[in-house]
Amino acid sequence: MRPPVEVKSTQQQHRLVVLFDALSDSGREMLLEYAEFLAGRHARPVSSLEPLDIPRPETETVVAAIKRLVETFPMLERSALFNETSGLMAQHMMYARPAPEVINQLEDLFRQHYAVFVERRKSDVP
Repeated sequence: MRPPVEVKSTQQQHRLVVLFDALSDSGREMLLEYAEFLAGRHARPVSSLEPLDIPRPETETVVAAIKRLVETFPMLERSALFNETSGLMAQHMMYARPAPEVINQLEDLFRQHYAVFVERRKSDVP
């Protein structure tokens, strides 16, 4: 079984921090300049930084809710949500947890990840 993508991402981030810390001040500046260059050329497109207004239907399946939330929050990294979303889906499928209850928790989860996204963007602004 392969580890989730978010683990790899966290490992890559840690490796990058370790390498950054090992550099001199001028090396750090050069690395930041190069990262900014790469981000300008190869950054993942983000269609919107604000959540879309997609209303929740009166009756909705958990799978439909996940699709709706992914569309509502296109700026969020799907891999970061994968484990928690899968766990909630399993609670619904395997343990018969009611769909509305799971969907409420999914909405909370996506809102929490969006709040973290917003905070990170604020701290990235010079």
